[in-house]
Amino acid sequence: MRGHRRGGPEQLTYEIAPRPVPGRGEVYGLIPFTRDGAVARFVAVPAAVLAAEPARLDHDHAAALPPAGLTAWQGLVVHGGLRPGARVLVQGGAGGAGSLPVQVAVALGASVTATADAEAADFVRELGAGQVVDHRSERFEAQVKDVDLVFDTVGGDTQKRSWQVLRPGGRLVSIDATKEGGRFFVVEPDRTGLEELSRLVADGEPAPPVDRVLPLAETAQAYAALEQGHRRGKTVLHVS
Repeated sequence: MRGHRRGGPEQLTYEIAPRPVPGRGEVYGLIPFTRDGAVARFVAVPAAVLAAEPARLDHDHAAALPPAGLTAWQGLVVHGGLRPGARVLVQGGAGGAGSLPVQVAVALGASVTATADAEAADFVRELGAGQVVDHRSERFEAQVKDVDLVFDTVGGDTQKRSWQVLRPGGRLVSIDATKEGGRFFVVEPDRTGLEELSRLVADGEPAPPVDRVLPLAETAQAYAALEQGHRRGKTVLHVS
């Protein structure tokens, strides 16, 4: 219901607005950063940023998809201009932010190399990466060249060295604001992106990794876990 006030209080009128219908079943989405409610039992969210939850995912994995999935989609496609057949390097391919770009790029027909430590190499290969470079023992710029797109989740010296592996005209996108050039971006709520991710999920990819699931009462422990390194996937809170 939408209310309108014209003139004095006695002239308040209203109209019945169409009820939003994102689709059958449950919905999912990314809460706009201008709203509170990231950890709450209830939150008001604009229908325009919600989409039908992928039927192939349970609620835990569906909850893990929007933040990293939209980051991957917007970085690779919107800002990176990814095309099938492209060569992509994902910096930090085992983390909660890097694992989805690996999967999404592969699902979109790209050839993917990712950096990770040796312990996570098999995990990243299972995500679809054709080549994994151990960032602790190897210099990725000695192993990779002529890349069309670098997706950087690390920043710092890694981002700076990434320029060496790009082909002429290649692009670097990053979620780290290190001032080394490239395209820095912050993920935004986006129904179109969610619908594209749902389509990819229906086709078999991506499957968002979940590192751990905790009840709402253990929110403090969940945030403490975010400070620990070497997480493989997202932390999910069960609201009820």
